[in-house]
Formats: sequence, structure tokens, C-alpha cells
Amino acid sequence: MPLRPIRRSDYEALNRLHREVGWPERSQAGWRWLEQNPARRDIDAPVGWVVTDAEDAPVAMLGNLIQRFRQGERSLYAATGFSIIVPPQHRGASRLLIKALMAQPGLFAQYTLNANARSAPLYRLFGLAPGPTPTHGLKLSWIVDRRTCLAGRGLRTLLGRASAETARGLGERLLNPRLFRPDPLILPQGVEVLRDLGEASAYGDFWRALAAEGRLVADRSSEIWTWRLADPDQTLPPLLLGLRREGRLVGMAAAQMTKTGLIEPPCLEILDLVALKSAPWAVEILAGCLIDNARGLGAARARLSVTTPDLLDQLGDLPPRARREGGWSHCHVRIEDAELARDWTPTPFDGDYGVCARPVPLPRAWRAPLRAQTPATGALDWARNG
Repeated sequence: MPLRPIRRSDYEALNRLHREVGWPERSQAGWRWLEQNPARRDIDAPVGWVVTDAEDAPVAMLGNLIQRFRQGERSLYAATGFSIIVPPQHRGASRLLIKALMAQPGLFAQYTLNANARSAPLYRLFGLAPGPTPTHGLKLSWIVDRRTCLAGRGLRTLLGRASAETARGLGERLLNPRLFRPDPLILPQGVEVLRDLGEASAYGDFWRALAAEGRLVADRSSEIWTWRLADPDQTLPPLLLGLRREGRLVGMAAAQMTKTGLIEPPCLEILDLVALKSAPWAVEILAGCLIDNARGLGAARARLSVTTPDLLDQLGDLPPRARREGGWSHCHVRIEDAELARDWTPTPFDGDYGVCARPVPLPRAWRAPLRAQTPATGALDWARNG
């Protein structure tokens, strides 16, 4: 099976592949936004790869999200795959695609933080191991609207054996007006909405202080955030919060409203949660603020999809209040440098959640049954079929 990098002329074919599995499509502007990833451009990496047929038309794909990291003055690069789509008739193409991602030069790590239960066993074949230990199978979810969550569970039970066409005929369910007309935020003392992420802002000072600590951290510079916030396919902007003490920011959090499927309730997905070493308590305050405001923003639950032992400690009294989701190793990583492997403590920011989460549909799509080609499911990860 021929393999090559993704080209701009492939984008319509890639959207067809997304429709076939019910995943969110991207606009042409959205695909070009992925091209503009500053980390990808640093090392001139492909946007991804396709397996093609005899006419060079894509029949399977894998996206390539490059992440830039900082450790003191050092810049390092890693790759996480996203949106791997391999139809059953092309079974085996996933191995070609993942081998291409793993073979990229100049990377200190290859990983996924978003594997599903079906795909998780595949990664061991390519030298990835579950990590971080022992939280690679743990997600935390805080229910803030129990009635809506129960309604979602009932719909899943009712439609568990129904066809995809039946589910699509129902249209979008479990939405509410707060999503686009949210309640005012209730912020504790010291917590503020971050609107200026420029180099000369308080956030710029925070990022420089975080990078100077010498930890291995994903690049959260103004350049990276400017790119992330420019995603043209998002229907609601991310919520960014900072915690200020004695005039400076000591922690920040980011969250995005998502809806992982037609019959799933909206979820406030926590995309980042980080604090200076001198202020570990900031993590609990910021996470608690997101959870407390989630219902007013239209969510039925708030979720943290990547955890580490250190992060669990910093969350303080919040984990006992959460549902423990997952149950399989959704985080897999290969880092050959043992020191770097020990130093890496990822958050969801390090993964593909900010790129692949299914956005909340615009209000005009709420009541009308969706057409067959409309995306039906949510968060993307590496593997769909072997």
C-alpha cells in the first residue's frame, strides 16, 4: 500500500474519511490552521500521512501533531498522532501510518494521551508503554448536572443497538441555552480571566517563570497560544483562567466546551492545569473554579482526561468528589532518554485534546435532524480500526 505525506489537495478526501466514521470534519481554513502549528513549522514535519489507492487517492490517514517542549534553555520536540482512520477493507494500513510517525527524526518522544480501549493494545507493538505510571488509565469527571447526565445514560442504553442512521435521525440532544448565553462567572479572590497572552503581559511573565524552573514542560508561549486560539472550527472560545498572588500570576488553567456525540451531554474539558513550583496549591483553586462554573457555562460535567501522581496531589480535596473514568491505558509513550522520561509530567495540553475535541454545535443545528454526513461522535484518538 503506497504511503505519503498529506497534501493540501487531500483535505476533501480526508473529510470524507471523517464522515465515514462519524468524526468531526474540518473546514479548509481548519486544515490550513493545522498547517500553521509553529512547532510543526520549526522542524518542517508533515501534517500527517495517507495511504493511497492506485489513483493516489487517500484511503486511510493519520494526523501528526508536533509539540514543542522546554527544559530550561533547551527546546525539544515530540509527536502525538491524531485522527487515525483506517477502513476495514484497508486493515493493516495503521501499521504503515504509525511506523511513519515513529520514524520521524529529531524527536525526544512519541506518544498518545487519548487512546480508546480498542486501540490501546496496538501501541505496545511500536515500543510505546503505558505512562505516566500509575495514572495512565485514569480520567476524573465531576458531575455538575446529574439529571442531564442520567438522560444521556438513558439514551445510550436505549440506542445501544440502534443503527447510526437512527441516532442521527434524533439530531443533537441534551443541549441548553447557557452554552451560548452563559451565566456570569463566579471567581474566587485572585482568579481572573486571561485575555492578554502577549509576551509583555502578566501571562508572558508567568510562562517565562515556568520555563525557567527547569522542568520538562510543553511550550505554552504566547506564540503557541496565539495559534491554538485561532482554530477557525471552534464554536466557543476556550476559557483561560489565571491565579494571581502578590501581583503576579502563579498558575493557569484552560478549558473547552465539547460535546462528544449526538446523545452525549456537553462537557467542560479541562485542557491545561499548571502552576509554579512555589504555588502548587494554585492547581486546586483553579480546577475547583472550573468545576464550580461548569454548569453555568452549560456543561453537565467537567473532565480532566490526563492525570499524574503529582497532579492528583495538587488537586487536594477534588479527586474524592470525582468519578474515576477510563479503566484502560489511554496514555502511551516512548521516550528513550530515561532522565527525560522521569521528568515529564503531562497535562491534557500535551496531547491532542485541544485539536481534536468535537465542538458544541451552533444553535441552528440543535433542533433539525442531522444529515447522514454530519459528524456524529467526538474526541479523536489514534486508532479506529487495526
